[in-house]
Amino acid sequence: MMITERTTEPASDLPATLLTDPRAEADRLVVRHRVETTAASFTLCLVAPQYMSRRSAGEALADAVAELRAVDATFSPTRRDSLVSRLRRGEIAVDTYAPLADIVARCAAMRAATDGWFDAWAVPGGFDPSGLVKGWAVDRAAARLSAAGIADYAISGGSDLLVRGNAPGGRPWRVGIRHPEDRKRMVTTLELTDGAIATTGGPDRRDHVVNPHTGATAGDLVAATVTGPELAVADAYATALYAAGAAGLAWFPTPDGYRALVVDRSLRGRANG
Repeated sequence: MMITERTTEPASDLPATLLTDPRAEADRLVVRHRVETTAASFTLCLVAPQYMSRRSAGEALADAVAELRAVDATFSPTRRDSLVSRLRRGEIAVDTYAPLADIVARCAAMRAATDGWFDAWAVPGGFDPSGLVKGWAVDRAAARLSAAGIADYAISGGSDLLVRGNAPGGRPWRVGIRHPEDRKRMVTTLELTDGAIATTGGPDRRDHVVNPHTGATAGDLVAATVTGPELAVADAYATALYAAGAAGLAWFPTPDGYRALVVDRSLRGRANG
């Protein structure tokens, strides 16, 4: 997935540097930053309001980055001291910590919403909320930015993306969904001012998702993309849709605004909603 602005320049991924964008309005500060966690590489692009100083924008960015790191430290199953790892070893109960209970409840709700195709308990090694928690981390980081007074921003994590407000220059964010087998080709392009996009699959992720009902590697689709209001929910839906295959399109559109697009083995895209 990539984010582009309406310019004549070639489209590209969000840069990893912190800078002022000369293409934006002269009195608006644009900040870009990349952070690495064990879950993903996250990129943030913030357009500060006119009244906000560079220092305040930096503090808002730091707060959002701290939230991404905190969620990773708390819920990553690859970290031995995380709550998820301790739960898997039987050292704590679900209700020991409220944030852990919240994540477990969210996973249970998505398991019900997808007829069991999203199942954090059907993963080798025990409970693993990774199919939801990365999007949840972005949602929480976004809430930090909004609380700081920033209304225009984008946060991406791997193939997942959340946008609010407008891109630098004042226009909607333009999001290109790349074809999983041809990175130069776009399956579709979206213009968003408020929404999330999550994709599961692609040539490098084919062994990442298992069929929770059989334990076999999911493989009917090349990629599954879900759009909607919250990235955590879109992320979980995309994981479930990839596992279920095209039959999962029957879940969409949902009453709360989630829609889907899949690319099957014929390399054709099909949408629902």
